[in-house]
Amino acid sequence: MIIRPRRLRQNRTLREMVRETNLSVKDLIYPLFVRHGRNLKEPISSMPGQYRFSVDTIVQEVIEAWDLGVPAVILFGLPDCKDAVGSKSYANDGIVQQAVSSIKAKLQEIVVMTDICLCEYTDHGHCGIIKEGKVDNDATLEILARQAVSHAKAGADFVAPSDMMDGRVAAIRNALDLAGFQDTGILSYAVKYASGFYGPFREAADSTPKFGDRSSYQMDPANALEALKEAILDMEEGADMIMVKPALAFLDIIRRVREECLLPLAAYNVSGEYAMVKSAQEKGWVDGDRIMMEILISIKRAGADLILTYFAKDAARLLNRNR
Repeated sequence: MIIRPRRLRQNRTLREMVRETNLSVKDLIYPLFVRHGRNLKEPISSMPGQYRFSVDTIVQEVIEAWDLGVPAVILFGLPDCKDAVGSKSYANDGIVQQAVSSIKAKLQEIVVMTDICLCEYTDHGHCGIIKEGKVDNDATLEILARQAVSHAKAGADFVAPSDMMDGRVAAIRNALDLAGFQDTGILSYAVKYASGFYGPFREAADSTPKFGDRSSYQMDPANALEALKEAILDMEEGADMIMVKPALAFLDIIRRVREECLLPLAAYNVSGEYAMVKSAQEKGWVDGDRIMMEILISIKRAGADLILTYFAKDAARLLNRNR
């Protein structure tokens, strides 16, 4: 007797009926960059189809994403000036704070998340305060907490610390609670590797370190058990959701964290992963839409509940068309 698994693949209807993993537009979180100015939509050369927006144009971009069914955005800010401690990160009139307020004024229903980190705001480009040539973990926590509270005041639904300082989830949770923002959630970049896939993002956010690298605080890509340790610590400190970043080269880590984590799990389909597909598509080497969907499905199949991706609008259009 020949066993014939192909019977379940004979047509599209059958394939959809027995599909093990399903990707929905509701799984997507759209990363966006915002800067000072008006009527700006600046192309990012290393990320075709992505832009730096001013506050007025980012509101329209968020509305377009919402109309496609995308339920959430995460904002990254480019300040008008930088200093050694990233003081613009927690200013009440900071660029992310302005963007959050403007988005919520126009579209209350969308979930607005904000990146909590100092790399875009410091003149040295590192994610924390520098003392004696090194990133000072504990001195950085107070600044991160102030940044998170300022974003919550502006109306952010979730803050997302990406700095990889030890203890920052607890520090942020405590600061939010003391300031009366008990309902503001924390999406923790719990498992963030020191990766070469971040290059295009650093152009987009103007956040390349002026000296050294981030290997002393972001994780070694060779480590897996450490990922579980980081995820468990952030869960214990009060994170509401956990993230693995990057996604594509770390699908095994997503699976391992999924098996240990009782919280919603997100994965970040990062800028380098996006740029590789877009550049190959532009050269005619791959079917960009097909590769995009295979990547997103692989992230979901590995165990992610939510996917941060620059493909959010493209994927939403395709998912809506095939619905």
